[in-house]
Amino acid sequence: MKKILFLTLAIILMSCNKHQNPFLKTWDNEFGLPPFSEITNADYLPALDEGIRQHSAEIQAIINKPDAPTFENTIEPFDHSGELLGKVVGVLFNLSETNSNDELDKIVLTATEKLSEHNDNIFMNHELFKRVEVVYNNSANLQSVEQQQVVEKIYRKFHRNGIGLDAEKQARLREINKQLSVLEQTFGNNLLAEVNDFQLVIDNEADLAGLPQSVRDAAAEDAKNAKLKEKWLFGLQVPSYIPFMQYSEKRDLREKMFKAYSSKANHGNEHDNRQVILNIMKLRIEKANLLGFNTPAEWILQETLAKNPATVNKFLTDLMTAANAKAKEEVAEMQKIIDDENGGFQLAAWDWAFYAEKLRVKKYDLNEDEIKPYFQMEKVRDGVFYCASKLYDIKFEPLKNAPIYYPEVEAFKILNPDGSLVGILYTDYYPRKSKRGGAWMNNFREQQVIDGVDVRPVIVNVGNFTKPTSEKPSLLTIDEVETMFHEFGHALHGLLSKCHYSTVAGTNTPRDFVEMPSQINESWAFQPEVLAVYAKHYKTGEVIPDSLIAKINNSATFNQGFMLTELVAAAILDMNWHEITSIDSIDVEKFEQESIKKMGLIDEIIPRYRSTYFNHIFNSGYSAGYYSYLWTEWLAKDAFELFLERGDVFDPATAKSFKENILEKGSSGDLMELYRKFRGQNPSIEPMLKSRGLK
Repeated sequence: MKKILFLTLAIILMSCNKHQNPFLKTWDNEFGLPPFSEITNADYLPALDEGIRQHSAEIQAIINKPDAPTFENTIEPFDHSGELLGKVVGVLFNLSETNSNDELDKIVLTATEKLSEHNDNIFMNHELFKRVEVVYNNSANLQSVEQQQVVEKIYRKFHRNGIGLDAEKQARLREINKQLSVLEQTFGNNLLAEVNDFQLVIDNEADLAGLPQSVRDAAAEDAKNAKLKEKWLFGLQVPSYIPFMQYSEKRDLREKMFKAYSSKANHGNEHDNRQVILNIMKLRIEKANLLGFNTPAEWILQETLAKNPATVNKFLTDLMTAANAKAKEEVAEMQKIIDDENGGFQLAAWDWAFYAEKLRVKKYDLNEDEIKPYFQMEKVRDGVFYCASKLYDIKFEPLKNAPIYYPEVEAFKILNPDGSLVGILYTDYYPRKSKRGGAWMNNFREQQVIDGVDVRPVIVNVGNFTKPTSEKPSLLTIDEVETMFHEFGHALHGLLSKCHYSTVAGTNTPRDFVEMPSQINESWAFQPEVLAVYAKHYKTGEVIPDSLIAKINNSATFNQGFMLTELVAAAILDMNWHEITSIDSIDVEKFEQESIKKMGLIDEIIPRYRSTYFNHIFNSGYSAGYYSYLWTEWLAKDAFELFLERGDVFDPATAKSFKENILEKGSSGDLMELYRKFRGQNPSIEPMLKSRGLK
């Protein structure tokens, strides 16, 4: 009996040993990329625990150094520490957003708690802080501005994470951080579940009235994939929702879709986010108070270019006044169309996209369905790469046989003229139930220099663009084209980084600067020279005709009242949430409606994100920071103006200066000084207002 038992145990152990945790061995493929196919859900938490153990040991080794604290023996090893933990976190959180499942969601919740505790253990460590403080107090003697920036950033992070609190308050802050990490992840999980749960199933072809054939085909294929025979399926993912709202002649169905979209996570079910929001805000307020601030906004904005809520609020109020006036003009134009057609109703929020499309056709003879055949996804991406190559002297090559985490994902290596590596780029562009909505850039590996070796970054660009069907490739809308250029601007910020320390490398800048490189990159999307490169008909290969290019550019300021108003409204709503001092007696919906009324938002428009699905501010790090899209647009439009002033959107000297002063620098210097070095003057808001049609 014992022999049988020992034999059984041996077999089990042999079976277990066949799978070695991929995080705990060297990634020996050519560029050290994550071996996605080898990683299982069971690997994450053991690897995370080992990563935390190793990182803690590295921190303790810094503390135990007998020599007096210096940048070289304290700050540099601190910046470079946590390699294994970074590998685990990079894969886990990227995949939890792009290819998640119920089991992975639970793993992430556990991981966020562990990481919160680990972060607190570091930044509430008085022995470590004493060493950092010594270096900080002598930072004027450091070798470079970059080193000074690194020291200052780390020193401030200790204070912002409670190093100055007594033991009792630190213990409470630890608990707050742990609870927030779980609540914020829960918010995102609830939102993804809500998006996936909604289906508009159409079984009567008459209810497809107005929808282009391409939209019908995509809906039919979605229905087929959902095992719904001879039906059409529409959902709340943007590539399905937007064209339905834009083209459907069925006003009742538009209303149904709009109300489903605008009430996500607000249905009183297990995925309702209202109480989650209140719980988050209660803890954020308490955290701010513990750290000596009246509101979360005061604490958050201390680390930004704007510095304080008053500056942000004035900026948004001024924009809202101009945007609202423009939006009211647009309402009048669309209402006239309704009246001319004897519609017999007042324009409502669910009518806006439909009548805006009619108005665009009327004013500019621009039908987006006529343009989409020229915007095949792969060719648009070629255009994105073309611009980067021409501007920054880099080249792109497909990376065949690269490990990928989903069949649709593609990989590219980016090279300098001498063949040296700039970085690796993954693109993941289509929606699926396992991916959260929106578009973003993230890192699997950040750029830094360790022991003289320049560790090049691994970047991912994610989108939720129009999917290919069995009949057609992916054909993008104008907005999707712009979004691809936008996210690649973030990718360039990460890829071209030439910093020594990850603390300040790449996109590790304040929120109200990080969106500038992405927004300026949009400026090349519809330049005639660029369109001639990528905008080719997917069937004939014909280059987009000049007449269509003119229509696109002539309509550039179309519907900007709406676009700007919904964006400003969301930013104001964000600020309103983060300037409260208590959640007592707050009802989420009433609070939101009072905010909308106070900001003067017209009835026909709602904020781009309502509270229960405002993932940016309750889960993605943009709390009291959504204004940054507008703040950085001001910088981006002003920056592109320099190219225009020099008469060449690819002016080599301007591009070289932008690369060297902005894209390569991260936050390794004073950001506004770097900007002025590039621009030669302080930024002006005039180019932004002009581009929005407000001047």
